[in-house]
Amino acid sequence: MSTWVDSISFWLVLGFAGQAMFSMRFLWQWMASERARRSIVPVAFWYFSIAGGALLFAYALWREDPVFIVGQGAGLAIYARNLFFIHRERPQDRSPA
Repeated sequence: MSTWVDSISFWLVLGFAGQAMFSMRFLWQWMASERARRSIVPVAFWYFSIAGGALLFAYALWREDPVFIVGQGAGLAIYARNLFFIHRERPQDRSPA
């Protein structure tokens, strides 16, 4: 008897969810740019990238697709690094102890 993680339906749903999250980053960026009336990359773009990339990476591992694994793995590193830079630049709202 197979478990729910072994089912193809689970992995297809996971893959499509990852693709949806990954696609949302472009829609979010487009809406933010329209509101600002200039091209901008909001922080949410990177969070959608991480979420979608992580789900697609898991899907790629299940598929055992080395091209897909390397592509998504490299992307995750870049998205995480961008978030690191963003959060490092923000002033800390800490009051003196």
